[in-house]
Amino acid sequence: MKKLLLILLFASRFSTGYAQPEVIYHVFQRSFFDSNGDGEGDLTGMRQKLDYLQNLGVTSILLTPLYVSDFYHNYFATDFENIDPAYGTMQDYLLLVKEVHRRKMKIYQDVEMQYVTGKHHWFTDSYKNPASPFSKYIYYEDAQNQQPYWFYGVSEFTTYNNSKQQIVVVNMKNPAVKQYTLDVLSRWVDPNGDGRFDDGVDGFRLDHMMDDLDYAGKLTHLFSEFWAPLLTELRRKNPALQIVAEQANWGSFGYDYISEGKVDRVFAFRLKFAIESFDKKKIMLAADSTFGPGKQQVVFIENHDTKRFATTVNQDPGKLRAGAAMNILIGGIPSIYYGQELGMTGAQLKGMTDGNDIPIREAFEWYRADTGKGMAFWYKNTGPWWDSSQVKPNDGISVEEQQKQPNSLLNYYKELLHLRKAYPALNKGGYQSVPNNNDHVYSFLRHTNNQKILVLINLSPTDQSAEINMTDPFKHIKKLSGTSAPAKTQQQIKTPLSPYECQVLLLR
Repeated sequence: MKKLLLILLFASRFSTGYAQPEVIYHVFQRSFFDSNGDGEGDLTGMRQKLDYLQNLGVTSILLTPLYVSDFYHNYFATDFENIDPAYGTMQDYLLLVKEVHRRKMKIYQDVEMQYVTGKHHWFTDSYKNPASPFSKYIYYEDAQNQQPYWFYGVSEFTTYNNSKQQIVVVNMKNPAVKQYTLDVLSRWVDPNGDGRFDDGVDGFRLDHMMDDLDYAGKLTHLFSEFWAPLLTELRRKNPALQIVAEQANWGSFGYDYISEGKVDRVFAFRLKFAIESFDKKKIMLAADSTFGPGKQQVVFIENHDTKRFATTVNQDPGKLRAGAAMNILIGGIPSIYYGQELGMTGAQLKGMTDGNDIPIREAFEWYRADTGKGMAFWYKNTGPWWDSSQVKPNDGISVEEQQKQPNSLLNYYKELLHLRKAYPALNKGGYQSVPNNNDHVYSFLRHTNNQKILVLINLSPTDQSAEINMTDPFKHIKKLSGTSAPAKTQQQIKTPLSPYECQVLLLR
């Protein structure tokens, strides 16, 4: 077994990678920018801030769910067919999509189709009413429709504003549900049905996607019976559509989602956790397993469900920069969660209310002060998440404070994204881990047939040095990023690295 493992690891270090020049900006739009002064981030606000996103260097925007919900995060629908009025109108949405496309950018929507709220008409019409035309749309445990299959067995949830809400499981085995899901998603792909996609979404993120829903053994084989045929039909409408699945099991590499569920991409959760460890062996093992042929992974270090990376690393400036470098340069499709580029902080609170996730979904920090046009403090004075808010004035965590500071985290993200865009090896090249003589220095090669870029990252808070023996010949080194000066001796590279420094070297 040990010999087989070594063979597999050795083989994976020479993976071919895949062409993905894309960079995703994952935004919780309720907290991003408020265009009309009501405290709620909205679609017009997103459109007004496209210059910021384009200047940052991202190419795609991932919106959290837009549909009407009784939950502030919109992940459980009360009405799949209409946009939450707090975000705006369908016209506002279409203006955003068309402007995104005019800029040669893409837009994705997050959707959760496996559950609905207790106020969705499928449930209100069918509960205790087996004769309802929607009786088979909800999964009931009994013939009288008195025992719905509750989300993870919990019959009632408390929301951040202290309302009581229910979440019920949709009957994914019902062909009518599959057809309805296809119809709803198809409308987002081609809103006016004209066969053109300039007004349509470029892809979907499927939240909490599962083959056996909630691991309950009740709704099984959903990959082959529900998702794969549905996604095949969607791609007939627009073959360029991209589908990314969030694995419900964060410990999974998600390969079965691609092979059986027929999605295009999954999230590199294992790599995220490895990056947080700043342990070279863990990072190498996760990366080597992540970037095998055909395995399209979205690389991230934080999202709307996880602790902010800045909080994870105790706001250590060096770790913030090293984490950014791994997020952007290591391979795959980088995803940046809104505010990550500023070092926004936050961690979930404990308890059973959905408000406990607000600390990782706070208002984006545009200004030095914690006030100003567009600040989206929709959760103001609603509970402990407001009392302990991490959005504070004059703390260095804002666009206003960082945009004119050459060495700010924001400008480092811009530098990394500019490098990624400028060099094909970084935006579409393969990944190959490269051994060196230092347990604290992680090194890897990004490569195309015509270009090789070596990246070295000091994972420690102390000065380090590394020596690398390159197997392929090269004559010159051009430093693209970093503060220290590498030296070349025949086919060997020797370089010092300051604490948490990332060096990016073009080999020619």
